[in-house]
Amino acid sequence: MCGKLFVCGTPIGNLEDMTLRCLRVLKECDLIAAEDTRNTLKLLNYFEIKTPMTSYHKFNEEEKGKKLVERILNGDNIALVSDAGMPGISDPGAVVINMCRKAGVEVCVVPGPTAVISALVLSGMEGRSFAFEGFLPANKHMKKAVLERLKTEKRTTVFYEAPHHLRETLAEIYKTCGDREAAAVREITKKHEETLRMGLKELIDYFEENEPRGEFVLIIGGAKEEEVKTDLSAAERVAQLMNEGIDKKEAMKICAKERGVSKKVIYAELLKDDSL
Repeated sequence: MCGKLFVCGTPIGNLEDMTLRCLRVLKECDLIAAEDTRNTLKLLNYFEIKTPMTSYHKFNEEEKGKKLVERILNGDNIALVSDAGMPGISDPGAVVINMCRKAGVEVCVVPGPTAVISALVLSGMEGRSFAFEGFLPANKHMKKAVLERLKTEKRTTVFYEAPHHLRETLAEIYKTCGDREAAAVREITKKHEETLRMGLKELIDYFEENEPRGEFVLIIGGAKEEEVKTDLSAAERVAQLMNEGIDKKEAMKICAKERGVSKKVIYAELLKDDSL
């Protein structure tokens, strides 16, 4: 009989957050596919789990994913874990999950802690509707496109950031969006957990005086209605975005979102304009 893939959430800091179900699945499965076997070994040793492991990370997702699916089709139950939190949320996982779906393999989720939700709750900021961006892209133009979208995003937006990039990221968001309501949450569930809730400019000033330490989640307040309005035509706005280094397709997408219309509407307006 075909086995199953279990997508398991593991603690993001405090090991007491490990669920009873996750413990049982990790003990009973035939194999654990781990983002970093060295990190996961510490978790397994703590809970005295002897299940064998194999590595599954962003550099072998396709190749190893095929092997994992083959094993599941042959009857093995496999647990998928990342270094911390939920696989597939800014961590490897989506590739093998989709492979399983296409192969007719059952995928089960074993819920656990995730930093994005925990940080949003700790911040106390609007959580009814929010956007999650994960880590900003390393590519300069892609990063600029994400920040440009943030300029008119009315929802709360959540980012992950490493300590050595934090100051630069805060400065780039401030330069693009101005002084927004914000929070920086670090070391969630750990000994030095801390939530700083203040304006973006205050956060920048704070981290000029204090060295960023630990893994951060940034929560940025949404744009106010008056910040979103523009007197530019669709063609003028798309041209403006393209002059900032954003490609035409992405510029049209941003323009459409700003105006609350479909990309087709923007495309139709551009066809009437000979400048683009």
